Amino acid sequence: MRTSHQVELDRLDIRILEALQQNGRLSNVELSELVHLSPSQCQRRRQKLEESGVVQRYVAQLDPERVGLGVMALVSVSLDKHSEKIAEDFRRAIIEYPEVLECWGVAGDADYMLKVIAPDLKAFADITLHRLLNLPMVSNVKSNLLLQTLKSTTELPIRW
Repeated sequence: MRTSHQVELDRLDIRILEALQQNGRLSNVELSELVHLSPSQCQRRRQKLEESGVVQRYVAQLDPERVGLGVMALVSVSLDKHSEKIAEDFRRAIIEYPEVLECWGVAGDADYMLKVIAPDLKAFADITLHRLLNLPMVSNVKSNLLLQTLKSTTELPIRW
């Protein structure tokens, strides 16, 4: 079942996307060879995938520990009151925290789940105790420190 935002993908589009998820630095010629298309056909399809928003951006994935960011946690945040203005104020505050890598609105015990990264426990405690808890709309913060990475990927399972 397709949603209104979903883009129709054929098997060639899927092969292009799988290759780009493995290596976003592929040149058009390298990509066209991998998916068995002419460079011009491949470029047109790649451009269509970018313009439609299927490919949002190309990034370099860094190793957090090698750049001095050894503490990662999932943090649940509950708000004391709920309104569109409060939700927008929270969103604007969170956007300003570079340590918050991802933030999701959730259903369940909390209102939001955050993926937070810090160089050490002292810095992490500062983020949670002095910054998040000091936001006027936040009533509760619970943290789960990540001890071990069993799987980490940015690749979406697009082949169904």
